[in-house]
Amino acid sequence: MTYPIIGAPDAANTAWVMASAALVLVMTPALAFFYGGMVRAKSVLNMMMMCFAAIGVVWVLWLVFGYSLAFGDDIGGVIGDPTQFAGLKHLFGGDYAPGEPASAAIPLVGTIPAMVFVMFQAGFAMVTVALIAGAVADRMKFTAWLLFAALWATLVYFPVAHWVFAVDGLAADKGGWIVNHLRAIDFAGGTAVEINSGASALVLALVVGTRRGWPRDPMRPHNLPAVMLGAGLLWLGWFGFNAGSALAADGTAALALANTLGAGAVSMMSWLLVERIRQGKPTSFGAASGVVAGLVAITPACASVTPIGALAIGIVAGAVSSLAIELKYRLGYDDSLDVVGVHLVGGVVGTLMIGLVASSASPAGVDGLFYGGGLDQLWRQVVAVLAVGGYAMAVTAVIALVLKVTIGVRAHPQDEADGIDDAEHAETAYDMAASRGGRVDI
Repeated sequence: MTYPIIGAPDAANTAWVMASAALVLVMTPALAFFYGGMVRAKSVLNMMMMCFAAIGVVWVLWLVFGYSLAFGDDIGGVIGDPTQFAGLKHLFGGDYAPGEPASAAIPLVGTIPAMVFVMFQAGFAMVTVALIAGAVADRMKFTAWLLFAALWATLVYFPVAHWVFAVDGLAADKGGWIVNHLRAIDFAGGTAVEINSGASALVLALVVGTRRGWPRDPMRPHNLPAVMLGAGLLWLGWFGFNAGSALAADGTAALALANTLGAGAVSMMSWLLVERIRQGKPTSFGAASGVVAGLVAITPACASVTPIGALAIGIVAGAVSSLAIELKYRLGYDDSLDVVGVHLVGGVVGTLMIGLVASSASPAGVDGLFYGGGLDQLWRQVVAVLAVGGYAMAVTAVIALVLKVTIGVRAHPQDEADGIDDAEHAETAYDMAASRGGRVDI
């Protein structure tokens, strides 16, 4: 069979996935607010720029060869054919039959136009790259970040997306090994997005090194309202991220929608409870972080568990991630904005708990250990976690070390001390001088 298939799109499914694509695309600017509020005032613009820049870098690569690497026909079990859809060829030509949807004959992925699927998946790639930036806040050169983003997307994200998202017969004839051969369940990116970015963030943070003065000096979030705003917008976008992955306006999307709400909500409460017990006060920062931890964890599982299973995942994710963020102080790695503690740990929790609380009553039709399914699904989930995490860490280390010994990855010490916003972008987020008042005539 020739791919993409040519036919008439389903109007309802197309409308839903177009809306979901928009929600996913807004997640990267939302992440910019989330991360931007977490850093010190002198580096907020740089942090937001690292996120926004991921949109431009990834889209160019996605258009030229990235989509084809991820969703082209499988080559050697590792990547998709980089020439099959290069430049997005074969994905937009056809008979559009204006005003007559039933007569249209255009390239499809499933029942939706192929270009809608291209845009939907592009948003996944963009936010995954941007997530890594949080681990090296305040100290990485912007040029080095741009080169890292391009190399990492090409060598890490696109191949892993092929393994996890390229279902046989969806966008091309043969897809990736994790979804088709290992048959691990990852509905919307617990491995490809969360574990992939979290494991890579850990390695990049180690290569770049710790912030000057960390952990001795306090480095508190400078704008908690921005953190809360970013978390809220991420939650909104995550409904498209997870429910849109059904690629249809159907019952699978509806369950994913409910599970996304449930896991995020209960994870927030779980995080706050741990915070209250350990520190004496529940905080707004903890609430925002808890929401994101739950959303991370439910991402791979949202179509394979019941709403009760989603609550179990959220409870575990919130508590475990809240504890995991303390590991950086014990182990000495400076993960500035807790990408490892939230995204790597949350992704592992959600991916592995599928093997425990998956239910055949859900669209995935698989029972986990607690539902009488034995260890069969659990071992598949373990292999997926180890394969993606190991690959991401190994390749990220190579990329980061090459950049370190060639162009350098670390900002100048004086630039870090004075503020990386001014040094890298000749701007500051807050013009304090203008707010000090002036002459008053009486």
